[in-house]
Amino acid sequence: MNRPEKFPSEPLQIFETRLLADPARVVLRPFHLGWQAQNAPSERAVRLVKDIAALTEERAAAEYERVLRDFKERHWQTENIFAERFEEVARNLGLDRAAYSVTRQNLIGSYFCHEYTFAAAALMNPSIVPHPDQSGMHNGAVRFIMSLRAVGEGHISSIVFREGIVERDGSFTLWPQASFATAIEPDDQSDCHHDGSVFVHRQPESTLSNSVIFPITEQQRNGLEDLRLVRFNHGTARKPDYEWLGTYTAYSGSSIRSELLRTRDFRNFELAPIRGRAGRNKGMALFPRKVDGRYAMIGRQDGKNLFLLTSDTIDSWDEEGALLMEPKYPWEFIQIGNCGSPILTDHGWLLFTHGVGAMRKYALGCALLDKDDPSRVLARSVEPVLTAENADRGGYVPNVIYTCGAQKVGDRLLIPYGISDSAVGFATCTIDALIASME
Repeated sequence: MNRPEKFPSEPLQIFETRLLADPARVVLRPFHLGWQAQNAPSERAVRLVKDIAALTEERAAAEYERVLRDFKERHWQTENIFAERFEEVARNLGLDRAAYSVTRQNLIGSYFCHEYTFAAAALMNPSIVPHPDQSGMHNGAVRFIMSLRAVGEGHISSIVFREGIVERDGSFTLWPQASFATAIEPDDQSDCHHDGSVFVHRQPESTLSNSVIFPITEQQRNGLEDLRLVRFNHGTARKPDYEWLGTYTAYSGSSIRSELLRTRDFRNFELAPIRGRAGRNKGMALFPRKVDGRYAMIGRQDGKNLFLLTSDTIDSWDEEGALLMEPKYPWEFIQIGNCGSPILTDHGWLLFTHGVGAMRKYALGCALLDKDDPSRVLARSVEPVLTAENADRGGYVPNVIYTCGAQKVGDRLLIPYGISDSAVGFATCTIDALIASME
Protein backbone atom coordinates (compact mmCIF):
# COMPACT_ATOMS: atom_id res chain seq x y z
CA MET A 1 0.00 0.00 0.00
CA ASN A 2 1.38 3.41 -1.03
CA ARG A 3 0.74 6.24 1.45
CA PRO A 4 1.79 9.90 1.13
CA GLU A 5 5.10 10.59 2.82
CA LYS A 6 6.09 14.08 1.69
CA PHE A 7 4.07 17.18 2.44
CA PRO A 8 5.65 20.08 0.50
CA SER A 9 2.66 22.38 0.82
CA GLU A 10 -1.08 22.24 0.94
CA PRO A 11 -3.23 21.16 -0.71
CA LEU A 12 -1.26 18.26 -2.26
CA GLN A 13 0.36 15.39 -0.41
CA ILE A 14 3.09 13.63 -2.40
CA PHE A 15 3.84 9.91 -2.44
CA GLU A 16 7.38 8.57 -2.52
CA THR A 17 6.35 6.04 -5.20
CA ARG A 18 7.88 6.55 -8.64
CA LEU A 19 7.38 4.65 -11.88
CA LEU A 20 10.48 4.90 -14.04
CA ALA A 21 11.47 4.38 -17.65
CA ASP A 22 12.76 0.81 -17.82
CA PRO A 23 14.91 -0.61 -20.65
CA ALA A 24 14.46 -4.11 -19.19
CA ARG A 25 10.79 -4.24 -20.20
CA VAL A 26 10.59 -5.68 -23.70
CA VAL A 27 8.00 -6.73 -26.22
CA LEU A 28 8.35 -8.97 -29.27
CA ARG A 29 7.63 -6.97 -32.42
CA PRO A 30 7.75 -7.51 -36.19
CA PHE A 31 11.08 -6.69 -37.85
CA HIS A 32 10.42 -5.32 -41.33
CA LEU A 33 12.73 -5.58 -44.30
CA GLY A 34 10.63 -3.37 -46.52
CA TRP A 35 8.65 -5.86 -48.60
CA GLN A 36 5.64 -3.50 -48.69
CA ALA A 37 7.57 -0.96 -50.77
CA GLN A 38 5.88 -0.50 -54.16
CA ASN A 39 3.70 -3.51 -53.23
CA ALA A 40 6.56 -5.84 -54.15
CA PRO A 41 8.77 -8.10 -52.02
CA SER A 42 12.13 -6.57 -51.13
CA GLU A 43 15.28 -8.31 -52.32
CA ARG A 44 16.57 -8.46 -48.76
CA ALA A 45 13.50 -10.26 -47.47
CA VAL A 46 13.52 -12.77 -50.33
CA ARG A 47 17.25 -13.42 -49.94
CA LEU A 48 16.87 -13.91 -46.18
CA VAL A 49 14.24 -16.61 -46.64
CA LYS A 50 16.39 -18.32 -49.31
CA ASP A 51 19.37 -18.37 -46.93
CA ILE A 52 17.29 -19.97 -44.17
CA ALA A 53 15.80 -22.47 -46.64
CA ALA A 54 19.30 -23.51 -47.73
CA LEU A 55 20.19 -24.74 -44.23
CA THR A 56 20.07 -28.47 -43.62
CA GLU A 57 17.22 -29.58 -41.42
CA GLU A 58 19.70 -30.44 -38.69
CA ARG A 59 21.34 -27.01 -38.83
CA ALA A 60 17.94 -25.26 -38.94
CA ALA A 61 16.86 -27.18 -35.80
CA ALA A 62 20.10 -26.25 -34.02
CA GLU A 63 19.73 -22.57 -34.92
CA TYR A 64 16.12 -22.58 -33.75
CA GLU A 65 17.14 -24.15 -30.43
CA ARG A 66 19.68 -21.35 -30.05
CA VAL A 67 16.94 -18.75 -30.58
CA LEU A 68 14.69 -20.45 -28.02
CA ARG A 69 17.48 -20.56 -25.44
CA ASP A 70 18.02 -16.84 -25.87
CA PHE A 71 14.43 -15.62 -26.04
CA LYS A 72 11.76 -18.17 -25.06
CA GLU A 73 11.68 -17.22 -21.38
CA ARG A 74 11.84 -13.50 -22.13
CA HIS A 75 8.44 -13.39 -23.84
CA TRP A 76 4.92 -14.71 -23.62
CA GLN A 77 3.96 -17.45 -26.13
CA THR A 78 7.18 -16.89 -28.03
CA GLU A 79 6.83 -19.82 -30.43
CA ASN A 80 3.24 -18.90 -31.28
CA ILE A 81 4.39 -15.39 -32.15
CA PHE A 82 7.13 -16.82 -34.41
CA ALA A 83 4.52 -19.01 -36.13
CA GLU A 84 2.16 -16.06 -36.65
CA ARG A 85 4.99 -13.98 -38.00
CA PHE A 86 5.90 -16.71 -40.50
CA GLU A 87 2.29 -16.72 -41.75
CA GLU A 88 2.48 -12.98 -42.36
CA VAL A 89 5.82 -13.31 -44.15
CA ALA A 90 4.47 -16.19 -46.25
CA ARG A 91 1.49 -14.11 -47.36
CA ASN A 92 3.62 -11.10 -48.28
CA LEU A 93 6.32 -13.09 -50.09
CA GLY A 94 4.05 -15.70 -51.65
CA LEU A 95 5.80 -18.64 -49.95
CA ASP A 96 4.67 -22.25 -50.30
CA ARG A 97 4.10 -23.21 -46.67
CA ALA A 98 4.28 -26.92 -47.44
CA ALA A 99 7.90 -26.52 -48.50
CA TYR A 100 9.01 -25.72 -44.94
CA SER A 101 8.96 -27.84 -41.80
CA VAL A 102 7.33 -26.38 -38.67
CA THR A 103 10.77 -25.80 -37.14
CA ARG A 104 11.98 -23.97 -40.24
CA GLN A 105 8.77 -21.93 -40.40
CA ASN A 106 9.29 -20.78 -36.81
CA LEU A 107 12.94 -20.05 -37.51
CA ILE A 108 11.96 -17.85 -40.45
CA GLY A 109 9.42 -16.12 -38.20
CA SER A 110 12.10 -15.41 -35.62
CA TYR A 111 14.31 -13.69 -38.20
CA PHE A 112 11.44 -11.31 -38.93
CA CYS A 113 10.97 -10.40 -35.22
CA HIS A 114 12.96 -8.31 -32.78
CA GLU A 115 12.87 -7.23 -29.16
CA TYR A 116 11.77 -3.66 -28.59
CA THR A 117 12.23 -1.78 -25.31
CA PHE A 118 9.08 0.29 -25.49
CA ALA A 119 9.74 2.34 -22.31
CA ALA A 120 13.53 2.63 -22.42
CA ALA A 121 13.68 6.39 -23.04
CA ALA A 122 10.77 7.86 -21.11
CA LEU A 123 7.58 7.18 -19.16
CA MET A 124 5.19 10.06 -18.68
CA ASN A 125 1.80 11.79 -18.90
CA PRO A 126 -0.53 9.37 -17.07
CA SER A 127 -4.31 9.30 -17.22
CA ILE A 128 -6.59 7.40 -14.83
CA VAL A 129 -10.21 6.15 -14.86
CA PRO A 130 -12.41 3.73 -12.89
CA HIS A 131 -11.93 0.10 -13.97
CA PRO A 132 -14.91 -1.56 -15.72
CA ASP A 133 -14.76 -4.26 -13.01
CA GLN A 134 -15.62 -2.87 -9.56
CA SER A 135 -16.58 -6.22 -8.04
CA GLY A 136 -15.31 -6.81 -4.52
CA MET A 137 -14.71 -3.14 -3.78
CA HIS A 138 -15.87 -1.89 -0.37
CA ASN A 139 -15.55 1.11 1.96
CA GLY A 140 -15.44 3.48 -0.99
CA ALA A 141 -12.37 1.96 -2.64
CA VAL A 142 -12.14 2.20 -6.45
CA ARG A 143 -10.35 -0.17 -8.83
CA PHE A 144 -8.67 1.91 -11.53
CA ILE A 145 -6.91 1.73 -14.89
CA MET A 146 -4.04 4.10 -15.53
CA SER A 147 -2.65 4.74 -19.00
CA LEU A 148 0.85 6.08 -19.60
CA ARG A 149 2.85 7.31 -22.55
CA ALA A 150 5.95 5.14 -23.00
CA VAL A 151 8.78 6.23 -25.30
CA GLY A 152 11.26 3.75 -26.76
CA GLU A 153 13.86 3.48 -29.49
CA GLY A 154 13.49 6.13 -32.20
CA HIS A 155 11.37 8.29 -29.88
CA ILE A 156 8.29 6.23 -30.77
CA SER A 157 5.43 6.73 -28.29
CA SER A 158 3.05 3.93 -27.35
CA ILE A 159 0.27 3.48 -24.80
CA VAL A 160 0.81 1.23 -21.77
CA PHE A 161 -1.40 0.53 -18.76
CA ARG A 162 -1.27 -0.15 -15.02
CA GLU A 163 -4.15 -1.40 -12.90
CA GLY A 164 -4.65 -0.80 -9.20
CA ILE A 165 -6.92 0.12 -6.30
CA VAL A 166 -7.23 3.49 -4.55
CA GLU A 167 -8.75 3.81 -1.07
CA ARG A 168 -10.87 6.67 0.25
CA ASP A 169 -7.86 8.13 2.09
CA GLY A 170 -5.95 8.43 -1.19
CA SER A 171 -3.58 5.52 -0.55
CA PHE A 172 -3.26 3.12 -3.47
CA THR A 173 -1.89 -0.23 -4.61
CA LEU A 174 -0.59 -1.02 -8.10
CA TRP A 175 -0.98 -4.50 -9.53
CA PRO A 176 2.29 -6.20 -10.51
CA GLN A 177 3.47 -6.53 -14.08
CA ALA A 178 5.86 -8.88 -15.84
CA SER A 179 9.22 -7.93 -17.35
CA PHE A 180 7.82 -8.69 -20.81
CA ALA A 181 4.72 -7.32 -22.50
CA THR A 182 2.51 -8.23 -25.46
CA ALA A 183 1.46 -5.96 -28.28
CA ILE A 184 -2.23 -5.29 -28.80
CA GLU A 185 -3.01 -6.56 -32.32
CA PRO A 186 -5.27 -5.51 -35.21
CA ASP A 187 -8.45 -7.55 -35.54
CA ASP A 188 -7.49 -8.51 -39.09
CA GLN A 189 -4.68 -8.02 -41.58
CA SER A 190 -6.53 -5.48 -43.66
CA ASP A 191 -5.69 -1.80 -43.81
CA CYS A 192 -7.63 0.73 -41.80
CA HIS A 193 -11.32 1.19 -42.55
CA HIS A 194 -12.62 3.77 -44.99
CA ASP A 195 -13.00 6.39 -42.25
CA GLY A 196 -9.42 5.86 -41.06
CA SER A 197 -10.35 3.83 -37.98
CA VAL A 198 -8.70 0.57 -36.91
CA PHE A 199 -9.94 -2.11 -34.53
CA VAL A 200 -7.50 -3.87 -32.22
CA HIS A 201 -7.68 -6.43 -29.42
CA ARG A 202 -5.69 -7.50 -26.41
CA GLN A 203 -4.29 -11.03 -26.29
CA PRO A 204 -6.88 -13.07 -24.30
CA GLU A 205 -4.30 -14.52 -21.90
CA SER A 206 -2.42 -11.26 -21.36
CA THR A 207 -3.31 -8.82 -18.57
CA LEU A 208 -3.94 -5.18 -19.37
CA SER A 209 -0.93 -4.17 -17.25
CA ASN A 210 1.26 -6.24 -19.59
CA SER A 211 -0.21 -4.92 -22.86
CA VAL A 212 1.05 -2.19 -25.21
CA ILE A 213 -0.77 -0.29 -27.97
CA PHE A 214 1.74 0.59 -30.69
CA PRO A 215 1.18 2.89 -33.70
CA ILE A 216 -0.63 1.09 -36.53
CA THR A 217 -1.59 3.58 -39.24
CA GLU A 218 0.65 5.91 -41.24
CA GLN A 219 -0.73 8.90 -39.34
CA GLN A 220 0.28 7.23 -36.05
CA ARG A 221 3.67 6.09 -37.33
CA ASN A 222 5.81 8.19 -34.98
CA GLY A 223 3.67 7.90 -31.90
CA LEU A 224 0.44 7.78 -29.91
CA GLU A 225 0.84 10.69 -27.52
CA ASP A 226 -0.83 11.84 -24.29
CA LEU A 227 -3.98 9.73 -24.03
CA ARG A 228 -6.63 11.44 -21.90
CA LEU A 229 -9.03 8.77 -20.72
CA VAL A 230 -12.54 9.38 -19.41
CA ARG A 231 -15.39 7.08 -18.40
CA PHE A 232 -18.20 8.52 -20.50
CA ASN A 233 -21.82 7.98 -19.47
CA HIS A 234 -24.14 7.69 -22.47
CA GLY A 235 -27.06 7.03 -20.09
CA THR A 236 -28.29 8.72 -16.93
CA ALA A 237 -27.12 8.89 -13.34
CA ARG A 238 -29.73 6.29 -12.36
CA LYS A 239 -29.16 4.09 -15.39
CA PRO A 240 -25.59 4.59 -16.55
CA ASP A 241 -24.27 3.32 -19.88
CA TYR A 242 -20.49 3.57 -19.70
CA GLU A 243 -17.99 3.65 -22.51
CA TRP A 244 -14.31 4.44 -21.92
CA LEU A 245 -13.08 7.10 -24.32
CA GLY A 246 -9.68 8.64 -24.75
CA THR A 247 -8.41 11.48 -26.89
CA TYR A 248 -4.77 11.35 -28.00
CA THR A 249 -2.44 12.83 -30.59
CA ALA A 250 -1.43 10.70 -33.57
CA TYR A 251 1.96 11.90 -34.83
CA SER A 252 3.15 10.84 -38.28
CA GLY A 253 6.60 12.43 -37.97
CA SER A 254 5.51 15.48 -39.90
CA SER A 255 1.87 16.14 -38.94
CA ILE A 256 -0.45 15.72 -35.96
CA ARG A 257 -4.09 14.70 -35.70
CA SER A 258 -6.36 14.19 -32.71
CA GLU A 259 -7.82 10.70 -32.52
CA LEU A 260 -10.27 8.86 -30.29
CA LEU A 261 -9.81 5.55 -28.47
CA ARG A 262 -13.06 3.74 -27.66
CA THR A 263 -13.60 0.62 -25.53
CA ARG A 264 -16.11 -0.92 -23.15
CA ASP A 265 -13.92 -3.66 -21.69
CA PHE A 266 -10.23 -2.77 -22.33
CA ARG A 267 -9.99 -5.96 -24.38
CA ASN A 268 -11.28 -4.61 -27.69
CA PHE A 269 -10.50 -1.09 -28.87
CA GLU A 270 -11.33 1.21 -31.75
CA LEU A 271 -8.81 3.88 -32.76
CA ALA A 272 -10.49 6.48 -34.94
CA PRO A 273 -9.63 9.95 -36.26
CA ILE A 274 -11.45 12.99 -34.89
CA ARG A 275 -12.85 14.85 -37.87
CA GLY A 276 -13.30 18.59 -38.20
CA ARG A 277 -11.11 21.63 -37.69
CA ALA A 278 -10.59 20.94 -33.99
CA GLY A 279 -9.09 17.54 -34.80
CA ARG A 280 -5.97 19.23 -36.14
CA ASN A 281 -4.99 20.39 -32.66
CA LYS A 282 -3.46 18.71 -29.61
CA GLY A 283 -4.60 18.38 -26.00
CA MET A 284 -8.33 17.72 -26.31
CA ALA A 285 -10.22 16.34 -23.29
CA LEU A 286 -13.84 15.18 -23.22
CA PHE A 287 -16.34 15.92 -20.48
CA PRO A 288 -17.61 12.63 -18.94
CA ARG A 289 -21.18 13.24 -20.11
CA LYS A 290 -23.13 15.52 -22.41
CA VAL A 291 -23.55 19.12 -21.33
CA ASP A 292 -26.87 20.73 -22.25
CA GLY A 293 -27.55 17.91 -24.72
CA ARG A 294 -24.24 18.15 -26.58
CA TYR A 295 -20.84 16.54 -26.33
CA ALA A 296 -18.35 18.92 -24.77
CA MET A 297 -14.57 19.12 -24.83
CA ILE A 298 -11.77 21.32 -23.54
CA GLY A 299 -9.06 22.05 -26.11
CA ARG A 300 -6.31 24.50 -27.06
CA GLN A 301 -7.19 25.67 -30.55
CA ASP A 302 -4.64 28.42 -31.00
CA GLY A 303 -1.58 27.01 -29.24
CA LYS A 304 -1.92 29.32 -26.24
CA ASN A 305 -5.43 29.54 -24.77
CA LEU A 306 -8.12 27.10 -23.61
CA PHE A 307 -11.43 26.78 -25.46
CA LEU A 308 -14.75 25.10 -24.71
CA LEU A 309 -15.87 23.04 -27.71
CA THR A 310 -19.26 21.42 -28.31
CA SER A 311 -20.54 19.02 -30.95
CA ASP A 312 -23.59 16.93 -31.82
CA THR A 313 -21.35 13.94 -32.63
CA ILE A 314 -18.50 12.56 -30.61
CA ASP A 315 -16.11 12.04 -33.52
CA SER A 316 -16.58 15.30 -35.44
CA TRP A 317 -15.64 18.70 -33.98
CA ASP A 318 -15.88 21.47 -36.54
CA GLU A 319 -16.96 24.47 -34.46
CA GLU A 320 -14.36 27.01 -33.40
CA GLY A 321 -15.48 26.92 -29.78
CA ALA A 322 -15.64 29.63 -27.15
CA LEU A 323 -12.56 31.11 -25.49
CA LEU A 324 -12.52 29.78 -21.91
CA MET A 325 -9.22 30.82 -20.33
CA GLU A 326 -6.19 32.87 -21.29
CA PRO A 327 -2.83 32.93 -19.52
CA LYS A 328 -3.21 35.23 -16.52
CA TYR A 329 -0.34 34.58 -14.15
CA PRO A 330 3.44 34.56 -14.78
CA TRP A 331 3.79 30.77 -14.41
CA GLU A 332 1.46 30.32 -17.42
CA PHE A 333 2.29 33.34 -19.59
CA ILE A 334 3.58 31.26 -22.55
CA GLN A 335 0.56 28.96 -22.80
CA ILE A 336 -2.04 27.04 -20.85
CA GLY A 337 -3.65 23.70 -21.59
CA ASN A 338 -5.87 21.09 -20.00
CA CYS A 339 -4.48 18.22 -17.96
CA GLY A 340 -7.29 15.72 -18.42
CA SER A 341 -11.05 15.60 -18.55
CA PRO A 342 -13.09 17.82 -16.21
CA ILE A 343 -14.17 16.11 -12.98
CA LEU A 344 -17.69 16.75 -11.67
CA THR A 345 -17.77 17.80 -8.00
CA ASP A 346 -20.38 19.38 -5.72
CA HIS A 347 -18.71 22.73 -6.40
CA GLY A 348 -18.66 22.44 -10.21
CA TRP A 349 -16.40 21.02 -12.90
CA LEU A 350 -12.84 20.70 -11.60
CA LEU A 351 -10.33 21.10 -14.44
CA PHE A 352 -6.62 20.46 -14.03
CA THR A 353 -4.51 22.70 -16.22
CA HIS A 354 -0.87 23.13 -17.07
CA GLY A 355 0.90 26.40 -17.51
CA VAL A 356 4.19 27.12 -19.26
CA GLY A 357 6.28 29.95 -17.87
CA ALA A 358 9.84 31.26 -17.98
CA MET A 359 12.50 28.80 -19.18
CA ARG A 360 9.66 26.67 -20.61
CA LYS A 361 8.85 25.30 -17.17
CA TYR A 362 5.59 23.29 -17.06
CA ALA A 363 3.57 23.46 -13.83
CA LEU A 364 0.23 22.02 -12.73
CA GLY A 365 -2.73 24.24 -11.90
CA CYS A 366 -6.49 23.95 -11.79
CA ALA A 367 -9.72 25.79 -12.45
CA LEU A 368 -13.35 25.47 -11.40
CA LEU A 369 -16.09 25.71 -14.03
CA ASP A 370 -19.80 26.23 -13.45
CA LYS A 371 -21.67 22.93 -13.22
CA ASP A 372 -24.53 23.99 -15.52
CA ASP A 373 -22.59 26.41 -17.72
CA PRO A 374 -18.95 25.30 -18.00
CA SER A 375 -18.15 28.35 -20.11
CA ARG A 376 -18.13 30.27 -16.80
CA VAL A 377 -14.85 30.09 -14.90
CA LEU A 378 -15.60 30.36 -11.18
CA ALA A 379 -12.04 30.13 -9.84
CA ARG A 380 -8.50 29.29 -10.89
CA SER A 381 -5.03 28.76 -9.45
CA VAL A 382 -3.01 31.90 -8.74
CA GLU A 383 0.11 29.81 -8.12
CA PRO A 384 0.89 26.28 -9.37
CA VAL A 385 -0.44 23.46 -7.21
CA LEU A 386 2.55 21.33 -8.25
CA THR A 387 5.82 22.27 -9.93
CA ALA A 388 9.13 20.55 -10.62
CA GLU A 389 11.54 21.03 -7.74
CA ASN A 390 14.94 19.65 -6.71
CA ALA A 391 15.60 16.19 -8.21
CA ASP A 392 12.29 16.25 -10.13
CA ARG A 393 13.64 18.99 -12.38
CA GLY A 394 16.02 16.64 -14.22
CA GLY A 395 14.95 14.15 -16.87
CA TYR A 396 14.33 13.41 -20.54
CA VAL A 397 12.62 16.81 -20.83
CA PRO A 398 13.60 18.85 -17.74
CA ASN A 399 11.38 21.11 -15.63
CA VAL A 400 8.07 19.49 -16.59
CA ILE A 401 5.13 18.44 -14.39
CA TYR A 402 2.22 17.16 -16.45
CA THR A 403 -0.81 14.92 -16.07
CA CYS A 404 -3.56 13.69 -18.37
CA GLY A 405 -6.15 13.05 -15.67
CA ALA A 406 -6.98 12.40 -12.01
CA GLN A 407 -9.24 9.90 -10.22
CA LYS A 408 -11.99 11.01 -7.82
CA VAL A 409 -12.57 8.69 -4.84
CA GLY A 410 -15.02 9.98 -2.27
CA ASP A 411 -14.00 13.51 -1.34
CA ARG A 412 -10.39 13.04 -2.48
CA LEU A 413 -8.37 12.84 -5.68
CA LEU A 414 -5.54 10.55 -6.72
CA ILE A 415 -3.35 12.48 -9.17
CA PRO A 416 -0.69 10.61 -11.15
CA TYR A 417 1.66 12.99 -12.92
CA GLY A 418 4.66 12.94 -15.23
CA ILE A 419 7.99 14.16 -13.89
CA SER A 420 10.27 15.70 -16.53
CA ASP A 421 9.15 13.00 -18.99
CA SER A 422 11.26 10.42 -17.15
CA ALA A 423 9.11 9.17 -14.29
CA VAL A 424 5.56 9.16 -12.96
CA GLY A 425 4.73 10.32 -9.45
CA PHE A 426 1.52 10.37 -7.42
CA ALA A 427 -0.21 12.96 -5.25
CA THR A 428 -3.46 13.11 -3.32
CA CYS A 429 -5.60 15.88 -1.88
CA THR A 430 -9.12 16.64 -0.78
CA ILE A 431 -11.32 18.36 -3.31
CA ASP A 432 -12.28 21.04 -0.77
CA ALA A 433 -8.64 21.88 -0.04
CA LEU A 434 -7.83 22.14 -3.74
CA ILE A 435 -10.75 24.45 -4.43
CA ALA A 436 -9.94 26.55 -1.35
CA SER A 437 -6.46 27.16 -2.81
CA MET A 438 -7.92 28.90 -5.88
CA GLU A 439 -8.70 32.54 -6.37
